Amino acid sequence: MIPGGLAWVSLFCMVLGAYYAPRLALVGAAALGVYLAVRFGFAGVAMWQGLRRIQDWESRDWLAEYNRRAQMDSLSLNTVHHVVIIPNYREEIAILRRTLIRLATQVHAQTSITVVLAMEDQEPGSAQKGALLQAEFSSQFDHVFVVTHPAGETACKSSNLSWAARWAKHTLVDRLGYNINHLVVTTTDADTLWHPRYFESLSVLFATDPQRYATFWQAPIRYHGNVWTITPLMRMLHAYSSAWELAYLSASWWRALPMSSYSLSMRLLHTTGYWDSDVIADEWHAYINTYFRRGGDIRLQPVYLPFLANATTGRNLWQALKERYLQTFRHAWGAKEIGYTVTQITQHRHVPLQDALGLLLRVAHDNLLASVGWITMALGGQLPVLFHPALLAHPLTFLIQAAAAVMTALTVLLWVIDLRIRPPRSVPWTLRARLYELASLPLLAVMTLCCVALPVLHAQTLMLLGIPIKFRVSVKT
Repeated sequence: MIPGGLAWVSLFCMVLGAYYAPRLALVGAAALGVYLAVRFGFAGVAMWQGLRRIQDWESRDWLAEYNRRAQMDSLSLNTVHHVVIIPNYREEIAILRRTLIRLATQVHAQTSITVVLAMEDQEPGSAQKGALLQAEFSSQFDHVFVVTHPAGETACKSSNLSWAARWAKHTLVDRLGYNINHLVVTTTDADTLWHPRYFESLSVLFATDPQRYATFWQAPIRYHGNVWTITPLMRMLHAYSSAWELAYLSASWWRALPMSSYSLSMRLLHTTGYWDSDVIADEWHAYINTYFRRGGDIRLQPVYLPFLANATTGRNLWQALKERYLQTFRHAWGAKEIGYTVTQITQHRHVPLQDALGLLLRVAHDNLLASVGWITMALGGQLPVLFHPALLAHPLTFLIQAAAAVMTALTVLLWVIDLRIRPPRSVPWTLRARLYELASLPLLAVMTLCCVALPVLHAQTLMLLGIPIKFRVSVKT
């Protein structure tokens, strides 16, 4: 109830305040605007640092890196084994095939990678689809297993992952004799295209890290998997998302949390109870659960080798907007983690309170910024002037405009950088595509309203009212 309650309280306060206390409403909007402008500036610095690190990591000799890092307590590289779980539900076989083709290019894939195709029993024909892919790719990995999550639990990523990971532990460790201390589990979205050197680098990081059993590993995400086939108006929005994920990973002053596809040890998973089976958003929930179960002894380490993911798309602009709205709506269900974190703090009083509150602030920040923050900035900056035109010349109004100008300038910079790092163009430019691409910048505020603020407010309102949602796969072809 916390996120939705705060959102609607802020909405009423801003509407009433704009009429009865307009200067106070402007103060709130200006304060948030200055904060966001400063935050954008720091994000630009962090993104630049991240891009530099990506260039460095892509050029590294990872065998030499292992020899440089190895200590007495390090594992031998050839003992590290990767368990890659691909949970999927109503995903097209072409998407899964593309993911497996890229995964097969990893160094020593035939001996060091086990693939677990985590199918859903609620999807008709899922077992046959898994068997077809298993026959096609079994020779390219150490093992390819097909695991079917039975009906009864929610058909979503978290419950599917939990079932598949428990099955993999039983099969590999209990039956086949693999050492649980040498297994690294990577959860992979159906459309994830890993960097060709991701697992090579992850083996080195895992083998040489004394804290390997208390670590999540996360690579930057880039929504470039289908960048040239999506509606050009949407590219700016996805570039914006990619930039912020890299900034979070690169900045020492922000707390990064797992996103989409990530890795952790099988031992850590087993000792902390795997993923919960009754949540929609697995990433943050898994981290929060692990954090409190281990008394705060957990961390996330960046792997500066970006993976590609597909952005939402559709047959036309309207369909693309609808799919992005529904995806954000589903992701916004992760605001439940605010209440979950509060509950964990009250139940695990042995965890240092200052650090636990820092985690709560991080979990609440983005969820509330997309609803409460948007309401405060948009309504608090506009309504007072509409109700009281004389405030147009007020210094606070100019401060809000200056903050918006700074954010716009930095957004342009993020867009230019994204243009430079996109994969080679797979479709020719057309005049219409160029115009749409250019229009995506001035329309970013409108797109953010339609594809971020409104679906977040929608989801948080349903949570406030206790109305559940159903998991739905986004169209990303």
